[in-house]
Amino acid sequence: MKKIFLICLSSLLIMSDLAAQQQTMVVWPGEVPGATKEKQAMVKDLTTEPGVIRITEVTNPTLEIYQPVGAGNGAGVIVCPGGGYALLAYDKEGTDIAKWLAKQGFTAYVLAYRVPGKQDGALQDVQRSIRLMRQKNKQLEKVGVIGFSAGGSLSARAATRFNENTYPKVDAADELSCRPDFALLIYPAYLDQGNERTLTPELTITEQTPPMFLFATSDDFHANSALVMAQALRDHKIPVELHLTAKGGHGYGMRGAPAGLLWPSWAEQWLKEFVKK
Repeated sequence: MKKIFLICLSSLLIMSDLAAQQQTMVVWPGEVPGATKEKQAMVKDLTTEPGVIRITEVTNPTLEIYQPVGAGNGAGVIVCPGGGYALLAYDKEGTDIAKWLAKQGFTAYVLAYRVPGKQDGALQDVQRSIRLMRQKNKQLEKVGVIGFSAGGSLSARAATRFNENTYPKVDAADELSCRPDFALLIYPAYLDQGNERTLTPELTITEQTPPMFLFATSDDFHANSALVMAQALRDHKIPVELHLTAKGGHGYGMRGAPAGLLWPSWAEQWLKEFVKK
């Protein structure tokens, strides 16, 4: 009987822990700015890529919250999954990453931003999310973003367009800054859409642009995005760390070797040093 009790207690604790990590909140409590459809449940595709949760439509953006494991380090991160702005690789480039960050002491929010084809809406979603994280976690000293592929593009846009008012104010959260204190762009895409594959014109680098960590592989079609961003940051004397390895392709998250094993270790060290500052 005692053994059964302990097993049940253990199960309850595990369930409680999971529940604490999987709380969600809506980004827009009322009308979604610029919405063309009514709010509805996210549409998921579990069949196209085995072992990956692909969200193919988001009309009601949400944040899935992962609290730090143990003592928090005073920093939070918005996680932006990729998917070409057409869908979201929600677990491989979202919840997997949030769990990894939580183990390092970060408060992590996985952003389900609007897809498909809602680039302007996605920028509104991430700006609002940064503000919400600051409002809901006043103890956080720093708030950053991490993104993958199109999520890397979105994170770069958040890190360079924070002075733009992209939506009407909703509540007190929108009085807060949407400038991220740091950004990590992992195999980012669409950053080289300027003339002759230079920096995309919407991405304006200034002295206020936050420090960035960039990772890509040379066999990735989108690798030039990381290169032009790193050069633009360096030209403006913004701290940047760039890692370019030979092989890995694109879209591996933390799951594919060797690239999916390399970038987390380098990013973890960069984050530790940055949080100390």
